[in-house]
Amino acid sequence: MKTFPEARRLIGRSRPASGRHHCFIAVVLGSLITPAAAGQTGNSQPAGKSAALVLFDGKSLGGWKPVDFHGAGVVKIENGAIVMLAGRSMTGITSTHKDLPKMNYELSYEAMRLSGQDFFAAATFPVGSSFITLVNGGWGGNVTGFSSLDGIDASENDTGQFVKYQDKTWYRFRVRVTSDVIRSWIDDKELVAADIQGRRISTRIEMRRNQPLGFATWETSGAVRNISIRPLTAAEVAVNNKLNQQDQ
Repeated sequence: MKTFPEARRLIGRSRPASGRHHCFIAVVLGSLITPAAAGQTGNSQPAGKSAALVLFDGKSLGGWKPVDFHGAGVVKIENGAIVMLAGRSMTGITSTHKDLPKMNYELSYEAMRLSGQDFFAAATFPVGSSFITLVNGGWGGNVTGFSSLDGIDASENDTGQFVKYQDKTWYRFRVRVTSDVIRSWIDDKELVAADIQGRRISTRIEMRRNQPLGFATWETSGAVRNISIRPLTAAEVAVNNKLNQQDQ
């Protein structure tokens, strides 16, 4: 058993969350949960859910390619995971899979920080015709949130959270993307639900090489595994679009 990482709301926002631009932040302190199961592939199909497409087989980089970031570190397969060694400044991978969903889907993956003090598996993914990044442990190792909303990074927008990550510990991430809301979880505990209606969705310039779907580190060594994606059912889409409801 392990304790969910401590999270608290960022203070000193660049702008308050209000109107349709608000977020409902779910912060969990001191909850005990079961670590993500090793070797999970995402092939299971619980009742009422669609089948997932496994994007990494645990053995090769089939379906992925290293990103040619300047000064990128080595990308390799080790112990059933894609390991991205620290670069100067970024190391990353991008999916070469075709016809991945752009809307009404769930992306899930496990990630671990091996060493370093910044993001260890920032995930960039599509939101319709745009893209956004879930940064994990950016800006010195603690900030987790979506970059960018209305041109504002997670360190300053209303999705930013302080999350304390432990080295060499696997964390299970999930993201659901629908037309009204982007929602994320860590180890099945909801982190943030962001109302994106009428908001400008984008990534930072350096993350564009991770599009359409990819992961990156910043002067940090990280690993990812058990990467899968699945379309959401109509019922899941309806629930996700309601900020005051959750569907695990």
